[in-house]
Amino acid sequence: MKNQAIKKQGGVYVIEFTLVAVVFFVLLFAAIEFGRLLFTYNVLHEASRRAARLAVVCQVNSDIDSISLFNDAAILPNLSSNNLTISYLAYDGTVATGIDIDLVRAEIINYQHQFIVPGLYRVISSPTFSTTLPRESLGVFKGGATDCSL
Repeated sequence: MKNQAIKKQGGVYVIEFTLVAVVFFVLLFAAIEFGRLLFTYNVLHEASRRAARLAVVCQVNSDIDSISLFNDAAILPNLSSNNLTISYLAYDGTVATGIDIDLVRAEIINYQHQFIVPGLYRVISSPTFSTTLPRESLGVFKGGATDCSL
């Protein structure tokens, strides 16, 4: 009689383990995915910083989008030069051209991050990552000019 009671209790342990394991693994994968999301945001911020840095030292008509900044960025899926906008601004934030350029702003926009947790697949639109730097040479130096094409 006592052996039958122990065998019936064994089934309860399996069910308890299953319920706890499901919750544990969903939380574990969610924590890993949250870390991946933070990593993605860090890479996007760094991409905007590097693009702004290139824009302040390259000529205005340089094709910053095609420079190896995004060709080598296979670290993030779906990140391309389509996500990058470069703006040349005056100090008051209005669009500027020629010698009136005071600031350069690089923005990473419309990046879609895929949130992958078993059972919770979602696409998250990232915020805009923006870096604004004061202009430097804009590709013009004492010996001439360069367009920064690599």
